[in-house]
Amino acid sequence: MRMLLAGIMIVLATTAHAHQAPSGFTYEPFCCNGDGENGDCQRIASKTVHPNQGGYEVTLLPGDHRLATRRHVFSIPQSQVRESPDGAYHLCLFPNEDTVRCFYAPPIGF
Repeated sequence: MRMLLAGIMIVLATTAHAHQAPSGFTYEPFCCNGDGENGDCQRIASKTVHPNQGGYEVTLLPGDHRLATRRHVFSIPQSQVRESPDGAYHLCLFPNEDTVRCFYAPPIGF
């Protein structure tokens, strides 16, 4: 039984990987699938992000994120925002372009 559990833990540990943002910080494994070339996390332009009362509204057009093939408007509550260590906005879409998995925003007053 211990061997089985140890095997499962090794498989889970090796399948959870994260890639780095262009600035060098590593996206959290929960947020990230893939790599810097085809992963679901990437930096997005600040023009796509609008703070609002209680969080952020992110409007993506094709080209704003590698997975966006059409216009999207996401409302992201402040409680789900992760702090961006590089002062930029980053968005992770998973399992498809319609679902925000993680959103990183600069600290207030950055």
